[in-house]
Amino acid sequence: MHLFSSQRLAALVSLLLFISFNLIGCATYQGKVAQARSALIERNYQKALNNLRPLALENNGDQLVYLLDFATTLQISGNYQESIKYFLMADRLSEQLDYQSISRQTGSMLLSEEMNQYKGDTFEKIFINAYLAMNYLEIGKFDDALIEARRINEKYLKYRHDEKKAFELNSFSKYLSAMIWEATRNYDDAYIGYNEAFEIDPNIRPIKRDLIRTAKLARRMDTYKSLKAKFSEVKEEPSWYDKTKGELIIIYQQGWGPRKYEPHYTDLHIPELAAVHSKTKIASLSIEGIESSKLNSTLIYDVKLAAIQTLKEDMAPLIAKRIAARVAKVAASREIGKNNKLLGDLSIIAMTLSDRADLRQWSMLPESIQIIRTELPEGAYKFSLNGLDESLLPTGENLSNQEVHIKNGEKKFIIWRSLK
Repeated sequence: MHLFSSQRLAALVSLLLFISFNLIGCATYQGKVAQARSALIERNYQKALNNLRPLALENNGDQLVYLLDFATTLQISGNYQESIKYFLMADRLSEQLDYQSISRQTGSMLLSEEMNQYKGDTFEKIFINAYLAMNYLEIGKFDDALIEARRINEKYLKYRHDEKKAFELNSFSKYLSAMIWEATRNYDDAYIGYNEAFEIDPNIRPIKRDLIRTAKLARRMDTYKSLKAKFSEVKEEPSWYDKTKGELIIIYQQGWGPRKYEPHYTDLHIPELAAVHSKTKIASLSIEGIESSKLNSTLIYDVKLAAIQTLKEDMAPLIAKRIAARVAKVAASREIGKNNKLLGDLSIIAMTLSDRADLRQWSMLPESIQIIRTELPEGAYKFSLNGLDESLLPTGENLSNQEVHIKNGEKKFIIWRSLK
């Protein structure tokens, strides 16, 4: 019996050592996607996609995070249909991962937090449907965008019921869904969407205009009059209601969100977030032949702040879990050491070596989401988007000589991402 027990213990410790050295030898998530990010900065889309594709297609506990990065890269590269395909896969997978297997939970305690399946943060899960909606809007599939607007609302209601914080509820996704409702002339739903975005973040700069406009379009006249009095500083424009005009809407994704790294000064292996410097801070729209068309983008959602606040909220339970994991490791090694001290010592070494910070995140998200909206008469236009720095000087990033056709009473959505 002792011989059998020793054999089993030796096999267990050998397995722990094998997994431990595999984890040590494997690059972290951040290391695996670094080349793809560098390729994107240089606008080498094919290289970035080639780096991410095999990771996104591998069926393991990390698949969701790689699907999100891959689908985002496809959108940046202009492959909207392919991006939709992989965001849909990510959305289905995120719904399936609302559980954790016992074996993975045990592995995360005895080895590393990376043993747990990546499930995504709340604001990330809502972002999936926002990105799907943006893809559909870019290619003019408004009915499909409406489906994603409904999905955003479903998730919003679920997470609000779960008493999630405002930053987790993702005000951009609610604002985007409101624009979709407005674009499809569902003005009452549009008003409700803008109002919910306002409740999450009343500092969204254009939101007061949006509330007044859609309240009137929805024929909520008492609400409209109340809002006019409440937001007396807002100048109501006749062009908001001019049916002989359409609207050009630029959804601008600026820079890179903060990046997780493993700090060197702690033995608890808790990740931290570091801001990623971006030279381009604002997008400026200019339309050929229209002198007064130069408009700068306005902040709708601070992704960087949401990511930082999410990690801050997660910090206390994460530290408690890693402390519990340390206790579990010691207890397991002592139990093994009762029969064989050497195996017990080897087991604690293996478990300690394998424990590192979980650096997984949807790292292709931007630093912020901004918007430009302008009403235009029906017609064909040439426009350019130019990146500006904090001093409003050109950075050299641009989207030049683009053509767009505006129709009466319709909205045209354009998506642009700056990367430097």
